[in-house]
Amino acid sequence: MQIGRLKLHGNILLAPMADVTNLPFRLLCKKYGAALVYTEMVDADGLIYHSRKTISRIASCKDEQPFGIQLSGSSAKGLNLAARIVKEQHGPDLIDINFGCPARHIVKKGCGAALMNDPQLMADIVGQVLDAVSVPVTAKLRVYDNVDRTLKVVRMLEDAGASAITVHARTRHQNYAHKANWDVIGAVRKELSIPVIANGDIADELSAQTVLEQTHCDGIMIGRAAIGNPYIFRQIGHYLQTGEFLRSRDVNEQLDDFFEYMELAGKYEMLDYAGVKLHAKWFTRGMEGGRQLRTKINAAGDIDEVIRIMAGFIS
Repeated sequence: MQIGRLKLHGNILLAPMADVTNLPFRLLCKKYGAALVYTEMVDADGLIYHSRKTISRIASCKDEQPFGIQLSGSSAKGLNLAARIVKEQHGPDLIDINFGCPARHIVKKGCGAALMNDPQLMADIVGQVLDAVSVPVTAKLRVYDNVDRTLKVVRMLEDAGASAITVHARTRHQNYAHKANWDVIGAVRKELSIPVIANGDIADELSAQTVLEQTHCDGIMIGRAAIGNPYIFRQIGHYLQTGEFLRSRDVNEQLDDFFEYMELAGKYEMLDYAGVKLHAKWFTRGMEGGRQLRTKINAAGDIDEVIRIMAGFIS
């Protein structure tokens, strides 16, 4: 798969997710075959005003290249300036613009899915970010209630210079309820000449194969299904290449991923109590006895106690 002049070795991408896709987690997803990983959504104003928390979200290393930074903002001017800062200080291989986040606190600021109310501003933002950087600029958005309106807006983004479009096949108001409408992604794929990446309800090998066959999209983006389960990239990649399912992993193998995450977080000085608890709970999803384990994690008083609880679950 190729996005602008960026050539990827594969077409399975990790979605940008707040509080999830930090550097240690992205490295695990890359290890298991993610062709491109994205930072958490990065607030343009936070970059402009040198917010320490915002800057920490774009920490990177050579081992995760190629990687993308996703920017969020409400104005073309602000996103142009943020893109210049990113270009000079962080060197991403791609910049993605968030036009689809439905979270109330994001929309309230005029960012994310709020921008879908003004397609011309969306196009202007793409153009302004392109003026600031030399890497491909892409956009991630949700669909409209009306398919024709969706197609009109994605054409505007392509005309503005976007190198690829990721389509989350739900509307802003559906949030994560209702089934993703993959038919709209197929219509977008027919409409555009740039790559189209499908997002929404891709949770396993069969859904990945189905969305690729149904939409003829160029790539797929895995979001919530990857939380606590970076191994999903290997599972899906193997199935798409061979038609065979990999065996299910046992609890010890799943916990190995958590401890590798902890090792990476320590290496890059990204260990924090709240983040460790979140990831520990996510890495126990689907495990037998996982609910009781998460109850203990919730009650843990510090990082060392979380580690002891997780280590005690290994057989």
